[in-house]
Amino acid sequence: MTSIDDTPAGPALSSLRRARDRFLGGRPPGDGVPEDLAQAWRRARFFGVPRDLTAPPRVRPPVDPPLLAAARPALDRVAPTLSGGMGLVLVDSRCRALWSGGGRYAGTSADVAGLDLSEKAVGHNSAALALRTGRRAEVHGPEHFLDLWQEVSAVSVPLYEPAAGRPAGAVTVVAPLAEDPTAHPGAAIAEATAHAVETELLGRARPPERLLLDAYLRQRADGAAVVALDGSSRLVSPEAARLLSHETLTRLERRATALVRDADTGPEGARTGAPAENTGPEGARTGTPAENTGQEGPRSAAPEESAGPEGAHTATPEAIAAPEEFAVPEEFAVPDGAGLTVRMSRLTHGGEVIGAVATVCPAARRARAAERHDHDRLPGLVGTSRPWRLAVSGATELARSAEPLLLIGEAGVGKTALARALLTLRGAAAPRVVDAAEQVPGEVPRWCHALAEREGGGPPLLLRHAERLGQSDVAALLSLLERRPAVPLVATHTPGAPTGPCLSRLLDILSARSVALPPLRERVEDIPALLTAFTGHPSPGRPPLTWSLDARRALEQHTWPGNVAELAHVVREVAERRRATGPVRREELPYGLRVPPATRRLSGMERAERTAILEALRRHGDNKARAAESLGIGRATLYRKLRAYGMDQA
Repeated sequence: MTSIDDTPAGPALSSLRRARDRFLGGRPPGDGVPEDLAQAWRRARFFGVPRDLTAPPRVRPPVDPPLLAAARPALDRVAPTLSGGMGLVLVDSRCRALWSGGGRYAGTSADVAGLDLSEKAVGHNSAALALRTGRRAEVHGPEHFLDLWQEVSAVSVPLYEPAAGRPAGAVTVVAPLAEDPTAHPGAAIAEATAHAVETELLGRARPPERLLLDAYLRQRADGAAVVALDGSSRLVSPEAARLLSHETLTRLERRATALVRDADTGPEGARTGAPAENTGPEGARTGTPAENTGQEGPRSAAPEESAGPEGAHTATPEAIAAPEEFAVPEEFAVPDGAGLTVRMSRLTHGGEVIGAVATVCPAARRARAAERHDHDRLPGLVGTSRPWRLAVSGATELARSAEPLLLIGEAGVGKTALARALLTLRGAAAPRVVDAAEQVPGEVPRWCHALAEREGGGPPLLLRHAERLGQSDVAALLSLLERRPAVPLVATHTPGAPTGPCLSRLLDILSARSVALPPLRERVEDIPALLTAFTGHPSPGRPPLTWSLDARRALEQHTWPGNVAELAHVVREVAERRRATGPVRREELPYGLRVPPATRRLSGMERAERTAILEALRRHGDNKARAAESLGIGRATLYRKLRAYGMDQA
């Protein structure tokens, strides 16, 4: 559970109301609005959330969710004690409302099960914010996007699953808006309720462990080489230990973690969830994987007496829950032996994914799998992680028809590379490439005019940085799309920059056929393949660049704000600077990559200062004297700050 943060109050409510009115009227909200709040409003507009929504939309609620069963005793105790019109709401990891009690203030009706409170459905709210950040979140009155909640103040606390490090849901306390919301009156209640629910979740955590053990033993009985994983431990049969390397077992663990995370957050959540590493938000510890590679029984087996009515036959590895796209077990090759493949199936319990069971398959099945997936491969792309493959598969399917396609993602995730591959797949003429960031006047209007004049078509347009389009370009594209909705256009968009009403309208039209690409921190299992691709052919007389396990682990722990482009820059920098032979060691990486994540939670000011220090050290080649001078501090002060932030051992 997160600790209470004493964050300062935001701008005055009257100023926020005026800023929100300006934003909804198509004007910039103003300098007094925090950037993260302005971005939240922009996302709501991008998702097409109507401001005058009378009630949150409904989705199919989960059947007998384990979270509600664990939380109900605490919720029933707390709800009758609430006063002042306060209400209590429980949501799951997909921000679906499961239960409400207490006051009936602004949407906390008795019939709350199934209300979709996700940001895509209702815009900015405390529950969605708490699930995304993994920390307590407060949203007051005009900070909400909906008119419905302008007189509501809400505080939400995420609920962490035992030993998993990811939120299973959130507890929200709703109250009437106060004119000076320096702190939510229900913050302490939300924290205490969340603690009680997490305690109950911990007490109920044994049956899924037993199910995972039973599935493992059942596969072992058939003589298979099997690995069972739940993200915090793994059970490895002796046969699997002989066939699979430690590196492959680690990759299997990451894949299992991704399966559980994707099922919890839905297909879209896979784009914005936590990294594939087994760490929760803000470095929450998820437990150390327990290996069992040489014994008959797994080390993390639950006691026999823990088996109950939810025994071994209530779930199987093939018992697949929604969503549909994960219904087929995943099968992929591993590098440990010729013809070896692994078949991974999800294990469900009570409608929730609790882990995965992987079995080693013979060569014939690998050949069939390769034949089945050959048609999905695109030239020039690297990566086999599930988030990346899902994004590429979705984009490939959309690209089969000559209609506009929008690729969305952070800077450097590979949007342009994917766009070029998709245009190659279409087999059309060489595309006209226009980068809106270069502000070349007339390029887009000329293409629109040529396409409108020639009914037979013309070269497709690859439009980079659509968020930087000028007014004349936006007007030309909107006019063309009104006359010819099906035009050969592939555009890339990096969210975050302010957009005017015309550009927002264009992006809304293009978003009907869009794909979001995952950042590198969500597909770290692709880093070894990307390193190989970026290393390329060495210079004459120089050995190929290889990477030690410690260096690769450091690369996988990095957050990669620049994504794949940043990784490519690091590989080039290391290749140009190194004089040693043998695998690249951690000590040869740029300073910011050698430094482990912060060992404690940092304030906003501390995070900014830590980032500035790392950037200064990178710019000056790890020379601490020059870095201190560029920062305007003494060397002794720099060393003290390095020790304070746990960076002195790098």
